[in-house]
Parts: sequence; structure tokens; C-alpha cells
Amino acid sequence: MLVRGIFLNASKCKTFSAGETIFKKGDRGDVMYGVIEGQVEIVNDGKTIATVGKDDVFGEMALIDKSPHSASAIAKTDCKLAIVNEHLFLFLVQETPTFALQVMSVMADRIRRLNEANE
Repeated sequence: MLVRGIFLNASKCKTFSAGETIFKKGDRGDVMYGVIEGQVEIVNDGKTIATVGKDDVFGEMALIDKSPHSASAIAKTDCKLAIVNEHLFLFLVQETPTFALQVMSVMADRIRRLNEANE
């Protein structure tokens, strides 16, 4: 997948152990993450609302709109994550339109699932 290649070549990576908190709800969102290995649970008020895995991205909404994270992210398994700051994100969006489309697709899917859950 394109996102994986971009993250491996263009960003810093960090590892997290299973159970480790990546960020908490309310934390400042100044980076987004790409999952290179492992799985991450997105948790809100003690409830898992999504599980993201290899080649998925998360944390993008807080980076884009400069708001605090609306949920927490916790490593479900040992993880290797790519970290993308705002500068790199803007570069990737401008230089790799497919990256931007993939991020928009992820956001659209999450909005769709939230709408379905609220029906």
C-alpha cells in the first residue's frame, strides 16, 4: 500500500508495547500516526470505538484541525508506528495526492461508521 511506503521512507518511527498509551483524549494533536506493524485501539470513555492495524492511519483529525484528540489511542499489540508532524503531512498532501485521498477515505469511513452507530 502506498501509505506504508511513504511512512517508511519519509517519517520517524516509534515503537509502543502492548497496553501502552500513545495519546489520551484531550491531548494536543500535533502529529498523526501510520501503523507499520501491530494494532492500536481507539478508545473513548472506556469503550473501544475502532481498532486500526497495518497500513492504517490515526490521529489525523486532531492534526488537521489543530484540536485536542477526541479519543485515546492504546497499543493493542506491540506496535511500530510512523510519526508524521504537520510539516511532513502538508508536504505529503502536496507531493503525493494519493496520500491525501487515502487519508480522506479513512476520515469518510469513520464518519460513515459514526453515523450508522447513531441511527
